[in-house]
Amino acid sequence: MMTAVWLALGLACLVGGAEALVRGASRLAVALGISPLVVGLTVVAFGTSAPELAVSVQSALEGQAGIAVGNVVGSNIFNVLFILGISALIVPLSVSLQLVRLDVPLMIAVSLLVLLMGWDGRLSALEGGLLFAGIIVYTLFLVIQSRREGKAGQAEFADEYGEPEPRSASRTLRHLLLIVGGLALLILGSRLLVDSAVTLARYFGVSDLIIGLTIVAAGTSLPEVVTSIVAALRGERDIAVGNVVGSNIFNLLCVLGLTAVVAPGGLEVSAAALRFDIPVMIAVALACLPIFFTGYTIARWEGGLFLAYYVAYTVWLVLHATGSALQTSYAAAMAGFVLPLTAVTLLVLAVRAWRSVPGR
Repeated sequence: MMTAVWLALGLACLVGGAEALVRGASRLAVALGISPLVVGLTVVAFGTSAPELAVSVQSALEGQAGIAVGNVVGSNIFNVLFILGISALIVPLSVSLQLVRLDVPLMIAVSLLVLLMGWDGRLSALEGGLLFAGIIVYTLFLVIQSRREGKAGQAEFADEYGEPEPRSASRTLRHLLLIVGGLALLILGSRLLVDSAVTLARYFGVSDLIIGLTIVAAGTSLPEVVTSIVAALRGERDIAVGNVVGSNIFNLLCVLGLTAVVAPGGLEVSAAALRFDIPVMIAVALACLPIFFTGYTIARWEGGLFLAYYVAYTVWLVLHATGSALQTSYAAAMAGFVLPLTAVTLLVLAVRAWRSVPGR
């Protein structure tokens, strides 16, 4: 009973901490004159991924590599299938050209890179350092790009969010206190969540990887859930999509990279993750491209498809974890009918979209 209470308290601390961190960091960035593009694609997206960073680092330091890896992989799957799915069901989501041309291909490339790096069963400190360097390069690129944005982007930001508050020492201090308080809640929440998740795993005889892929991944993705759903409800549809893609890039480059650096002897990647969960993460990332560029929107039926696949994925995890006799027939049905049918549908949509491009 108390374990469930600590789990809920840990999740609450993570959500509250992420909210405070994002609010404080975004306001401080705008007050200091940092470009709106950088604020949206880094501060908001990276800030909502801060729980994943806190939980994965804490898990790795305590020798729970399964939770650390499962948290990142599960969060990326959850972000695309569940968050984009539920957001698109609320209102069809618009997708910017930059996401299709740059950010989604980058998400796919980094996902493949993680699979290659972890193929030997471990992400070394050097490989983690390379991944972490990637997030620095990506952020610098966004800063350079934002400087080319010019006054047009600033005016668009002002229309959407209002003029930034005049800079003052008291406001700057208030923003800094929000950031510090948010970080403190994240650290506390990550400790409570990891400890209670490990206790639950041992009690039910479930592996750390499964717990990381489900409870911890969904729990640490709650800030992304709230951010994207609120953005969709407010009509800020591009933010709903950008938050998810930016968070996934951050998870792979920063969270996995930094975790591999601080983990003693590097970060162990289980055979189960290499064989199934990471390939599923890559497949989900690949599925984004044809859906995203068919009219540059995510329609309600496409959101429903994403959501249905997350349910199917979770059912498979439960069947596999419990050793159910149904898992063989379930896997055969998915591999022999559902997945090929979806692949053909997406291919047809992609071909139609390609042919509709002027000049084809």
